[in-house]
Amino acid sequence: MIEQMRLTGLGVIADAVLPMGPGFTAITGETGAGKTMVVTGLGLLMGQRADSGTVRSGDRQATVEGIWDVPSEGSVADRVREAGGELEPSGDGRGELYLSRTIAAEGRSRASVGGRAAPASVLVDLAAQLVAVHGQSDQLRLKSAAAQRDALDRFGGDPVRDALAAYRTAYDRWTAIDRKLSEIVTDRDARAAEAGRLRAQLGEIEAVAPEPGEDIDLAARSERLTNAEALREAALVAREALSSEDGEADVSTLVGDARRSLDRAEDPVLAGIAEQLDDLSYRASDLATSLSSYLADLDEQGPAELAVVEERRAALGDLVRLHGSLDEAIALLETGSARLAELDDDDDRVERLTAERDAARTELDQAGGRLSAERRTAATALGARASEELRALAMPDATLTVDVTETAESAHGRDGVAFQLAPHPGADPRPVAKGASGGELSRVMLAIEVVVAATDPVPTFIFDEVDAGIGGAAAIEVGRRLAKLAESSQVIAVTHLAQVAAFANNHLNVVKSSDGSITASSVTRLEGSEREAEMARLLSGMSDSDAAITHARELLGVAGTGGGQ
Repeated sequence: MIEQMRLTGLGVIADAVLPMGPGFTAITGETGAGKTMVVTGLGLLMGQRADSGTVRSGDRQATVEGIWDVPSEGSVADRVREAGGELEPSGDGRGELYLSRTIAAEGRSRASVGGRAAPASVLVDLAAQLVAVHGQSDQLRLKSAAAQRDALDRFGGDPVRDALAAYRTAYDRWTAIDRKLSEIVTDRDARAAEAGRLRAQLGEIEAVAPEPGEDIDLAARSERLTNAEALREAALVAREALSSEDGEADVSTLVGDARRSLDRAEDPVLAGIAEQLDDLSYRASDLATSLSSYLADLDEQGPAELAVVEERRAALGDLVRLHGSLDEAIALLETGSARLAELDDDDDRVERLTAERDAARTELDQAGGRLSAERRTAATALGARASEELRALAMPDATLTVDVTETAESAHGRDGVAFQLAPHPGADPRPVAKGASGGELSRVMLAIEVVVAATDPVPTFIFDEVDAGIGGAAAIEVGRRLAKLAESSQVIAVTHLAQVAAFANNHLNVVKSSDGSITASSVTRLEGSEREAEMARLLSGMSDSDAAITHARELLGVAGTGGGQ
């Protein structure tokens, strides 16, 4: 729940602290005093779009700060930690969550979650778990079929929630299979053409049978064959220098002479050098042998082999031009085979996917039937309980029914949900969207929230003039029902009716003051005579009227004896 909120530089409010706490908080004030800024501030803390026009005239920025009491563990705490924030421990497994939002006059916006800067989207995620806001726009939203379906699903609790989850799983599976099957059937000609092209490409590659790095090796071999005579001459000169076949002095002969010369000297140092000369003689002999082999290889190679090499290089070059590189051609040979097998398997795949789709359709039909049955059961109970609430909200003859009918299939099911209101016996039920007045719509929405909260509680409800269009006994019952809702959830209501405010255990008054040049508003918590005076003002427009104060005391007495107990 919201423990406290502070508004600074927001609209007409210069600086105000709003103590909230558990139960039912009513916020009242004269027209133009800034009551709506309270709801605006809460909206900013819930991640709603920032508007620089809400910054108080003359101020550089507006700031909204809020303190929430939340469990130390759970989805809210997890989301805060994911954003880098922390909760302040408050004992008994709970913690305080600090949220803030700042809007600069030039339009920039900053948010803070648990002491750390965070995007506004984090506030949106938290708001979905912490707060439900209802204003006149939400009454209009209740007219939509989607909102009515969502309300029914919330009331249905786990049975509907589980059935909807199973249905969505089946729906996703069926749509995925159907989409794949449609793609194959629709693109069959294109897939056949692709298979033909791929088969031709693979045939060309298989005919050449390239090896990785073969083009590089052949380039080097071609270079050698092209320059064979020059290479032969270089190798021959080198071999003759190492080991001559015509008796001329060579490295082997000279090294042998040096070795024999050292054999006649008896000296340890020269003996070591003699050993190195032996090694040099062996190495010279090995190099000469290698050069002889190289020359023999060159002799065997010739123009015929060069032609073969160039022909092979030309074949590989064709593959490179077609596929970008030899490696890509080889890769296509591996991956293309699998793709070709897939394309060639289209007829069999169509048969298999058709069977899978039929099985998925059966599963989807079963899941859809179960969801519809659970919704119809919930609809009967919701209609009965909401009708009881409407009787308590000064609509004693009204009956709310919830119709569940079959509609087009979607991810939400195959059910159309419609709230029907019969305002009095004998009247034909009419859709709430068409047959309810503004005041009736307010009470229908409140009745549904009270009933739904019993199975799907929300930590905090915020009502922005939900009592619009009603008065008298109906207003008293709205106040009484808000107090009842506050037994299980925190309720914050901006109201202009004393009959509603009387049932609040926490009454905040937004007061506007002006020194002739600057207008500012502040927030005061009302108790005792101050509350009686505000109640009198709400009742008669005069806070000092004895008759109005007497009426206010009487009304507070009624609320004190029946205020949701």
